[in-house]
Amino acid sequence: MHFFELLWFSAYAELKAEASRSYLGFVWWLLEPAMFMAVFYVVFGMVLKRGGDDYLAFLLIGLTFWQWFKSCISHGSHAIWLNIPLMQQVKLPAALFPCTTVVSDTVKFLFIFAVLLVILWSSGYPPWWGYVVLPLLFLVQLLLATACCLIAAAIVPFVPDVRFVIENALMALMFVSGVVFSLDAIEEPVSSWLALNPMVGLIESARSVLMHQQLPDWSLLAQSAAGSVLVMLLALLMLHRLAPRYPKLVI
Repeated sequence: MHFFELLWFSAYAELKAEASRSYLGFVWWLLEPAMFMAVFYVVFGMVLKRGGDDYLAFLLIGLTFWQWFKSCISHGSHAIWLNIPLMQQVKLPAALFPCTTVVSDTVKFLFIFAVLLVILWSSGYPPWWGYVVLPLLFLVQLLLATACCLIAAAIVPFVPDVRFVIENALMALMFVSGVVFSLDAIEEPVSSWLALNPMVGLIESARSVLMHQQLPDWSLLAQSAAGSVLVMLLALLMLHRLAPRYPKLVI
């Protein structure tokens, strides 16, 4: 209970501080991803002419879910490393710092997702009862993003330069996570290998619900959930082994 109280307070303080650091405040939470999406739409939708009339919705859904995942890892990967001096003075759980980042980025995602819904509804993709599945998708992706963030944050204090590798790896991973293409457009056996990436199943499931008014492919979603659980178990094991060593590091 004490951990979650610290987590909510830290996340609130981080969000408030971030909003106060710029003139536009929380507007940047929407403006930054909007500019990112616009660039991808111009490149893939207008220049390369991928997809058809539905490609804008297709791309926006993929980028919205991907940016949530990417932001949690990118922002949280150095959370433990930056707070080692604090851990040397006060006994705090190492997981607190990356988890705080995940909560903060999840709050931002919810704002962005609300805007995405407005865009979809005004573009001819109305809401329907299948939206009840969305919390399950959010839960699986939150589990996956938290697990990957914890693994990255556990490693960076020992090899700080690995955070640059993480940024480039995330960029490469985006192009094999179904953000700019549909899994149905890929031939076997490549599509089966790509489906092992939990993000592919999550993005495909989100498009089924939000675009096509269909329930997700439950086997694909279950595969994503199983992968997320395995990654989380690995993350918890790493933190359990490495946590006592962080206060002893010199940075």
